[in-house]
Order: sequence, then C-alpha cells, then structure tokens
Amino acid sequence: MEIELATVAQAERVTDLWVDLADEQTQHDSHVLAERNRGSVADELARHAVTDRLVVATDDGEIVGFVMFTLDRGSYEMDVTQGIVENLYVVPERRDQGIGSELLETAERRLGELGADAVTLEAMADNLAARRFYRRHGYDTHRVQLERSLETDTHSKEGQ
Repeated sequence: MEIELATVAQAERVTDLWVDLADEQTQHDSHVLAERNRGSVADELARHAVTDRLVVATDDGEIVGFVMFTLDRGSYEMDVTQGIVENLYVVPERRDQGIGSELLETAERRLGELGADAVTLEAMADNLAARRFYRRHGYDTHRVQLERSLETDTHSKEGQ
C-alpha cells in the first residue's frame, strides 16, 4: 500500500469515494446531499490536488482511501494556526488495517509543514466509530455544535 499526494486525475476517482462517504454519513444524520454536491466537490478535490492538500492511499493502483486538509483561513485573528482535516475516508472493506491512521498522520505532518500549530476536524455526533478512532489519535472535544429541528407535529415546512 502507498500513501501519496493525489494527482488531479486521481481526484476524479476520489470524487466517487467522497460521494460514498457522504452517503454513509446520512446514517449518522448528516444533511449533506451526496450526488447533488458531486460537481462542487469534484472542483474542490481538484483544487486540493493541485495545492498538495489531498492524499490518497493506493493498493495496486486502486485508491482505497483519502484525506483532504487545509489551513484555516477564517476571518478571525487567532492565537494558533489551525489545520483542518476536512474529510478522511477508507473504503469499508479496507478499514481496521491502519490505512486511516496513516492518512491522518500524513495530513497532520503536512499541516505542520504548512505552519499549523493545531489540527481540528469534525465527526458526526453519533458516529461512535469515527469518534473512537480520533480519540485514539489524541483528538478531544473542543467545540460542540448543537442542532434543533424547527419542524414539529404542529408546524411543518412541507407546505411552504
């Protein structure tokens, strides 16, 4: 297995894997519409490949996982430079083989080389497997996002 910077050509295949990832996350209540975002994600993945911020895991030429990452370019001045792991995915049949760990470690190393002092990432609240994986790699809760649906039995947006 090889861990390497992705080419723009590989980014096209990663788009399919990103759609798989987004589809999988709906079981954890993600609101992302996988297929409807394919075009914008393909563009974003190509940009990440060109800027060396997309890494793939390959086995006999087949992509079996990926990680995309960037530096936080937010609008607030901060006391640290944050790196962001935006997506990390390993195809289901290759999980628990250390591929995700290698991808995460590569992203962290590359972010450090870009000047990051800390790395942040998100996981769906009820995706316990992902949260365990990240905790094993030293990640801890830093910020919590809360959500409430505005649809109730007496008020529904369906008719609007």
